[in-house]
Amino acid sequence: MNIKPHIAVSSDEFIFGLLVLFISAFLVAESRWSRLNSEQAIASDSPYHLYLDKKTDLAELSDSLIQAGIVKSREELRWAAELLGWKRFREGHYLIDQKYTYDAFLSKLARGIQDPVSVTILPGKDMGSIAAMVSKNMQFDSLSFRKVLTDSTILSAGKVDTHGVIGRLYPNTYSLFWTATPKKVFKRILNEFEKAVINPHKAQFKTLDYSIDEIITLASIVEWEAKSKAEQATISGLYWNRLKRGMRLQADPTVNFAIGERRRLLYEDYRIDHPYNTYQYRGLPPGPITNPSLDAIKATLYPEEHDYLYMVASPDGSHAFSKTFEEHKRKSAKWRKWLQKQYRIKEKRKENSR
Repeated sequence: MNIKPHIAVSSDEFIFGLLVLFISAFLVAESRWSRLNSEQAIASDSPYHLYLDKKTDLAELSDSLIQAGIVKSREELRWAAELLGWKRFREGHYLIDQKYTYDAFLSKLARGIQDPVSVTILPGKDMGSIAAMVSKNMQFDSLSFRKVLTDSTILSAGKVDTHGVIGRLYPNTYSLFWTATPKKVFKRILNEFEKAVINPHKAQFKTLDYSIDEIITLASIVEWEAKSKAEQATISGLYWNRLKRGMRLQADPTVNFAIGERRRLLYEDYRIDHPYNTYQYRGLPPGPITNPSLDAIKATLYPEEHDYLYMVASPDGSHAFSKTFEEHKRKSAKWRKWLQKQYRIKEKRKENSR
């Protein structure tokens, strides 16, 4: 009969074993606790824009963060998320440009605390360009924004119509949430127009015998016509002078708008039968031809006082102004002569390059 020997374990050895086990467990727990609360658990070497286009689970979030190099260990992220109780994350734009603990980062996404995006609207643009600029950094596309701009119910609520809406698309840089709807963005732009244009100049708007839309329409022509801010008030004064005398505005930009192109106008272009052609129709066109800058609006509200009624382009990109038609004809002839010279130079260069 085989009898196994009895191995005696001293109380000191038993206590030592328990101590080793306790220390090992403590070190593991301390290591995990340290990683869990590390302020560098989530970090990026350079600013990273994380976009979640729908509600996202932990597996999908892990894929995005691993691919971007934001997280090194998928298992550690899963462990931290499950321990902290964050398993579902809201759609939105989240900027990672600082260091986060797991809890700070995951709770931010779970609660949908987004970082805003910047949307810049430049002045002097057409509707398509503006829609593209607005939608560039937003979740919606340009077509969705354009639908809002033609929705009579939405426009009516904003006290604007399809003719006047482009003039209300105030040029500015907006801080917006990526998930904002086209309707909310449009409302924000209208509010900015009210704050920057209407409220500060309310008294001046009332002194002019024209509606806000009509003044913005004239400002849009000034915006398109003036190549420099320095000329805006002078050009505005000229157009006001023509309106007061019942003359046609004869503004080239309105013809460009009518034909749908920004190019040098031909003789036949001026004869196009279109309500925006101010060579054919007296008064202001039905609405703005572009979205004017605040400078152009101010120049229209506070025009330069003078007796100019005519203007023609100059070689340096500015305008030559005249008080009489005879003076205007002389300056126009000078401009045509310069254009013909440039045309001959251009043709000669073409011949030499052949």
